[in-house]
Amino acid sequence: MSISTTIKSIQDIMRKDAGVDGDAQRIGQLAWLLFLKIFDAQEEELALRYDDYQPPIPEELLWRSWAADPEGITGEALLEFVNNALFPQLKRLRATPQTNPRGFVAREVFADAFNYMKNGTLLRQVVNRIEAGIDFHSAKERHLLGDIYEQILKDLQSAGNAGEFYTPRAVTQFMVDIIDPQLGEQVMDPACGTGGFLTCTVEHIRKHYVQTVAAEATLQEQVQGFEKKQLPHLLCTTNMLLHGLEVPTRIRHDNTLARPLRDWGPRERVDAVLTNPPFGGMEEDGTELNFPQATRTRETADLFLQLVIQILKPNGRAAIVLPDGTLFGEGVKTKIKEKLLTECNLHTIVRLPNGVFNPYTGIKTNLLFFTKGEPTTEVWYYEHPYPPGYKSYSKTKPIRITEFDAEKAWWHARKENAQAWRVSIDEIRAGNYNLDRKNPHVAEVENHDPDELLRQYEKLQAEITTTRDELKSALAAALEGRA
Repeated sequence: MSISTTIKSIQDIMRKDAGVDGDAQRIGQLAWLLFLKIFDAQEEELALRYDDYQPPIPEELLWRSWAADPEGITGEALLEFVNNALFPQLKRLRATPQTNPRGFVAREVFADAFNYMKNGTLLRQVVNRIEAGIDFHSAKERHLLGDIYEQILKDLQSAGNAGEFYTPRAVTQFMVDIIDPQLGEQVMDPACGTGGFLTCTVEHIRKHYVQTVAAEATLQEQVQGFEKKQLPHLLCTTNMLLHGLEVPTRIRHDNTLARPLRDWGPRERVDAVLTNPPFGGMEEDGTELNFPQATRTRETADLFLQLVIQILKPNGRAAIVLPDGTLFGEGVKTKIKEKLLTECNLHTIVRLPNGVFNPYTGIKTNLLFFTKGEPTTEVWYYEHPYPPGYKSYSKTKPIRITEFDAEKAWWHARKENAQAWRVSIDEIRAGNYNLDRKNPHVAEVENHDPDELLRQYEKLQAEITTTRDELKSALAAALEGRA
């Protein structure tokens, strides 16, 4: 049975269980089981490599102790063990990144994890399929499982709001290729979701720069990510294990926006940031107080853009996915963009067409590339076209990495063409830092596309909201003056 067939059969079994409701829960259930199986396979390898190796979690909790025997505990006994021994003990592990790093990883993964299955017999069937169907000691099968896992994560796009945690592989690959993280550089994703940028970074560095055991050891320590929600954190940690990171203690279950911006000091600055922060949403009340008064907002993407600027070292490089609303927005958005263009060289904006993130969202998105330390003098734009015959992307027709060959060929020898143009900082300042610049090589045509009309409506609504807020502030100030 192939790995893809094994995964499909596991999901089919889960559909029979009354406790598992929907794709997101099935994926979450599969993820913690895969985590324990991969974790145990690594434990066996580490025990062979090091004398007197001590397991980081109690031996009775290791996969081999309770899951590997197909005739082992099942039914109510299995549910009793999982719900009342396995989960509670892993959640209570006394472990820190210094004293027991792999135990710390396991505790963090299970901190908010949950066993959804209520039928112990069906759970045993799932466990047996994983045990028999996937050999984690085989490099070939592990690599194949990595591809299957990527497809599982992609399926999250159809699982309601969980789609916000997945960035199309072609987009992550292009951004990593352009940033070109070097061996030894610290690379961060402050909103890492399921880990697409981080695993892509690991693969990039390993392919281009790792040739010795010492280099691999350096790679193990140079990527870090933060994710505030439990399911994507679990998926990301498992993803990192699949990609050969033995101790992913730097994948933290935390909200980077919940910390005052000024507290990110020089020692925590990084060489490169690659991220696709959630956009279109609002942070909880009070989060904005962690940011300077002039640029306070509850809009998630705007807060993350400020964070990225803060955590970069001088000459640090960033690539970030942002919606059109950030480019044309005014008010606080204008001040944030002014800060970006003053403190960083925003040298390139790649404008993506509709549908790249379908079916999660049809909002137009942009890839912003900038370097910290020198102000912007001009911004180059590159409008990414649809492939011939395409009118949009979809789940069956996603964006492909080969489509970015034109951008890569253009990148280091820039010239204006039908897709590329540049705008000076003086022109941007004169336009009140509006970065929503249309391709001057394309004639304006009347557009009846519903998505474009909706975008124009949202832009108008944003302008109305900004004007209303300014009027309210002016009125409040006038009333205070009269009091």
